[in-house]
Amino acid sequence: MRLVGKHFGREGARVRKTFVTRALLFAAAVVLPAGVFLSGSSIVTASAKDVEAKEAGTVVGSPRRLRLLTTQQYINTVQYYFGPDIKIDVKFAPLERTDGLLIAGASVAGVSGAQIETYQKVASIVSAQVLSPDRRATLLPCKPKSDKAADDACAEKFLGEVSNYLYRAPLSKAHLAKFVAESNKAATQLNDFYAGLQLALEGVLLSPNVLFVAEREEPDPHHPGQMRLDAHSLASRLSLFLWNAAPDAVLRQAAARGQLDTEKGRAKIVDMMLASPRLETGVRSLFDDMFGFEDFVTLAKDGVIYPYYLGEASGDAREQTLRTVVDQLLTKDRDYRDLYTTRETFVSPALAIIYGVTTPPGWHAIEFPPEAHRAGILTQVSFLALHSHPTRSSATLRGKALRELILCQKVPPPPANVDFSAVNDPKSNFRTARDRLTAHRANPVCAGCHKITDPMGLALENFDGAGQYRTDEKGTAIDATGSLDGKDFSDVDGLSRAVHDNPALPGCLVRRAYSYATGGAVSLNAEPALVELNKNFAAQNYRLRGLLKAIALNDAFSTVSKPVPKPEPKKTASVPLLQVVAENPK
Repeated sequence: MRLVGKHFGREGARVRKTFVTRALLFAAAVVLPAGVFLSGSSIVTASAKDVEAKEAGTVVGSPRRLRLLTTQQYINTVQYYFGPDIKIDVKFAPLERTDGLLIAGASVAGVSGAQIETYQKVASIVSAQVLSPDRRATLLPCKPKSDKAADDACAEKFLGEVSNYLYRAPLSKAHLAKFVAESNKAATQLNDFYAGLQLALEGVLLSPNVLFVAEREEPDPHHPGQMRLDAHSLASRLSLFLWNAAPDAVLRQAAARGQLDTEKGRAKIVDMMLASPRLETGVRSLFDDMFGFEDFVTLAKDGVIYPYYLGEASGDAREQTLRTVVDQLLTKDRDYRDLYTTRETFVSPALAIIYGVTTPPGWHAIEFPPEAHRAGILTQVSFLALHSHPTRSSATLRGKALRELILCQKVPPPPANVDFSAVNDPKSNFRTARDRLTAHRANPVCAGCHKITDPMGLALENFDGAGQYRTDEKGTAIDATGSLDGKDFSDVDGLSRAVHDNPALPGCLVRRAYSYATGGAVSLNAEPALVELNKNFAAQNYRLRGLLKAIALNDAFSTVSKPVPKPEPKKTASVPLLQVVAENPK
């Protein structure tokens, strides 16, 4: 494992390499819960009793998770504690989208040797900033007796507070003593208290107990024979769900006092979290994941065909939709379904060019007039540009995205060796997308899938591949009629209303939010909870805050059920974190 030693010189590099490796080994050996281990790139937690319970139909709740922190969760966690001026420019390895969400893929993710190196570099950068001369007085709760020698008491105070936060649970005295001893040893060798503390903080940040969220369980006194998350695991699940970061001091104290173990106590804490400004961060993360906005990172448009799609357009399109979500569902507390019909939104100068409006620099709230045909987020650049080709629009991609992302309905992949010439040939005699797709559907092999995507996607053909409105294609007027699950409409405004009224729409959000909240794919035994949450969502007039609260207070959120053992995965290039550390002791 290559470590960066530029902050300390040659001797410092040797000391920190030894220290960080020992810190990793110690933390991994002591704190990860018994019975939870990494296998290839999968997490395995199961027993024979779990299988019996599943067969008997008595399993409730969600599995105990062992999952990686996402990049944004890591950044939020560090910056909430040490301050937003801590610079962290990093992207951890991408996660695999699972059950419609990237965050669900964190529960089946492995860690390679290269990723360990990335984590180490980030830990080094963060610890160097935290212990820098201009931040010490603010971020350290004490001052050492000497800057050039170890100080047991000050090191223990700082490391104790920091590790309790980053570990999301109290650190044992023995474990803390080990970190303090290593900090003191490094300080003595380097004749620098802060250098020793910096190495100790780096070791904490590298701990598997920081990088992984390892949930723990305990017997549920209110439901004999069942298990529940322990208080600190529940606090972490709540905080990652609602704030997308580790629990703060108030939430950790509530867990320590047993406040989360009672319905009244948990409800009070959840209300506090829903009233916090941090809720916006959690909501943005949920919808950014649900809408698949990570694809903006690789989105490309042909600059010759779409010269108005400027460099800032992709980032601004993503931000526009997230601002609309926060404004409609949090600030104005509106019906979730109205997100698909509202004409209220925000635009930046880069987007104003595409929308054909004028706006001064910066972001500004606007309301599109009816004649603009911009009703709901399906008519925003984020959806239209993201689900198109680099050189043209795509009714099929848009219809597929609507089905899968918004309605939670799986569209089968195309069969092998399909002839796409009818839709891909730019020299074809077909003048419009509707003509091309009609010819493509003449192939019986293709017709089945296209029947469930094209009737909605064609209603969006008044928007080109970059999201700009148009009335014709190659001089031929665009026919934007369509249908959605038996509901016919004549234009995109009708599509927006049909989506608003589709019964699958709120149910999809419930499913995605529950999966996001519990940190993994929805299991079959969660279906009763989903039925209850859907009824509650309807009774609350489809308000997002009400849904988030209902999930956080539902028994299934805190009750533990264990999955049936999975077969051993095939060997991959991904190597478990503990194995990497064990194989690189020096």
